[in-house]
Amino acid sequence: MGETPEWVRRARVVVLGKPGCHLCEQAWEVVERVTGELGATRAEVGLDAVGDAEREEFWDKVPVTFVDGLRHDFWRVSEERLRSALRG
Repeated sequence: MGETPEWVRRARVVVLGKPGCHLCEQAWEVVERVTGELGATRAEVGLDAVGDAEREEFWDKVPVTFVDGLRHDFWRVSEERLRSALRG
């Protein structure tokens, strides 16, 4: 991805998704729960808000979760893995 885009730096945890995506909804529920418990910031970003290169790269991987600006997970979010990343 090169330089970290602004949309990835919006919060400690960012979920990149698209409308009507049931996996995105499930991922967001996990992210809300874990970040709420740990007091971390979170943001949702739609594929329509990113550049063409990122949209092409991530279209078939949504939801894509980023932690501290780095790609963390795609398709599903592991609650334990997310907790570990935020604590570590």
